Amino acid sequence: MTDTLASARTGGPVSPTRSRLRPLAQDEIRLTGGFWGSKQDLNADAIIDHCLTWMERTGWLANFDRAANGTVAEHRDGIEFVDSEVYKLLEAMAWELGRTPTPVLEETYAALVARVFAAQEADGYLHTAFGRAGQRPRYSDLEWGHELYCFGHLFQAAVARIRTGHDDEIVDVARRLADHVYLEFGPDGRDAICGHPEIETALAELGRALDVPRYLELAGLLLDRRGRRRLKTTLFQSSEYFLDDVPVREADILRGHAVRAMYLAAGAVDIATEFDDAELLAAVERQWARTVATRTYVTGGVGAHHQNEEFGNDFELPADRAYAETCAAIGSIMLSWRLLLQTGEGKYADLIERTLLNAVLVSPRADGRAFYYANTLHQRTLGAMPAEDELSERAEATVRAPWFEVSCCPTNVARTLASVSSYFATSTSDGIQIHQFGEASIRTTTGTGTRVDVLMRAAEYPFEGTIVLDVSSDDEVEISVRIPSWAATDATVRFGDRDVLVGDGYARIRARFDGTQPIEVELPMAPRFVYPDPAIDALRGTVAIERGPLVLCAESTDLPADVALDAIRVMDAQPATATDRGAEAWFSVSRRSPADWPYTGSPVTVSDERRIHLALHPYFAWANRGPSMMRVFIPIGRH
Repeated sequence: MTDTLASARTGGPVSPTRSRLRPLAQDEIRLTGGFWGSKQDLNADAIIDHCLTWMERTGWLANFDRAANGTVAEHRDGIEFVDSEVYKLLEAMAWELGRTPTPVLEETYAALVARVFAAQEADGYLHTAFGRAGQRPRYSDLEWGHELYCFGHLFQAAVARIRTGHDDEIVDVARRLADHVYLEFGPDGRDAICGHPEIETALAELGRALDVPRYLELAGLLLDRRGRRRLKTTLFQSSEYFLDDVPVREADILRGHAVRAMYLAAGAVDIATEFDDAELLAAVERQWARTVATRTYVTGGVGAHHQNEEFGNDFELPADRAYAETCAAIGSIMLSWRLLLQTGEGKYADLIERTLLNAVLVSPRADGRAFYYANTLHQRTLGAMPAEDELSERAEATVRAPWFEVSCCPTNVARTLASVSSYFATSTSDGIQIHQFGEASIRTTTGTGTRVDVLMRAAEYPFEGTIVLDVSSDDEVEISVRIPSWAATDATVRFGDRDVLVGDGYARIRARFDGTQPIEVELPMAPRFVYPDPAIDALRGTVAIERGPLVLCAESTDLPADVALDAIRVMDAQPATATDRGAEAWFSVSRRSPADWPYTGSPVTVSDERRIHLALHPYFAWANRGPSMMRVFIPIGRH
């Protein structure tokens, strides 16, 4: 069926039944061009098609056909959780169809949903790796099977379809599967959890979208079952890895596998919200704050350990060994957004901006057809270009690869870009809040029924700091504009002939707007040095350079042929100067005489010291000019 659900158009991927800020639906806010508009166009024109092509090529889509015709036990392609990549792609397609529907995409989407629909079993179960004759039994490997994890991504694909106004085949599949999961894992079912959290937040959102309280109840049950150390561990994967070491509400920090941790914390906020659980919400706020303070990279990325894709200890943030998986960054955005909706605090929007622009956008290549999975902050070797038509085993690739054996990140990027407008603004009973900047059009109604139109003009952001808001409203409303923490000292905000003061991270203007007097925001874009906390041993004696919300980096591509990247030193008394898309600065370059032993009893002496002028580019764009060596943190001084 294809019934339209007008009442369901109440938000993007997240729509809590109660919150301080209300997220806007896709038909209330639209990115109209500029930087973010181009990223959404890239997603629509290249990334979605690229993901579909590779999943067809690798046989991940054919798994559903084989499941439907009874031959999947004889041959199945990919690891256990590749079903989830199909569902993330369906979610991306659904958001894109809500944004810019085309007959071709509609047809492609419907055909893919039909293949998934055909594979669902009579009792609602749907997974291509378990349960059929010749396969492992259902739920026989909750640690590694990822069954509930895959279900969660299917539920989120269905939510995207509901929130864009449809109740059709994928929603029917999700209902039947969710009812099956409730029978299997609900109050009268298995007292068990999945090794990879994800279903918690997905069930919560499906329950909200369909107004089915038992799905929310099940999400809460699964969350509260964690922390009992019942998942089987191995020599390398501990209870902490699975987030099964302590109950969620007792933890003080995010830990273990970074993606698992972020997804679980996001689900915890959903559950705390729906059941008005102040203790649980406070626990997640506490975990977020300590994790940001001690376990987060300057890009917003998280996860310092390549082994198990885990967080490191406090202040264990080595640049050259950063794992910083793209999916973990997306999970961080999911968590911060939920906390922003509940608290209204600008620090969450600050981290969303940092993470989106640096830790997420670094993943896709400029043409949208190759990706990073892990995101180092210091590349010591050039690396080799992978073949454009070959599957890569290298999650830790030195150059973006077209597809990986584990390709969770490309589809996650696709669904994030397709729905990225949802992070830009919210509403309350008497106002609109602007959290992110770009070319956008907002048409909405406040909680008291006042119509508000906002045209945001920021064509050059994040490279330039001029933002203009043309606002009209039927009655008096308050427009709140986030002033990023990096701009708090020098930002200017004007409305008409008066300056607007900034407090608690937002400039607030209350008026009846007639569209003739714009709100003008000017954010400082001078490059600035950013010094790491001395407790980060691996970064002591270095500095990073930021410009606006962008982290910059130095690449070997821009160095003279006779200068090595590890030979440059920044003189911190000499500020960098802005360029169109980055910055440039003078660096000291020196050569050391080769030695038989790299340690001495006195300070190292340098020779042939000289200065070079070097361009710095946004970190998200590195390695788009071919293989390069790169570093974000640059040593200070002459040694």
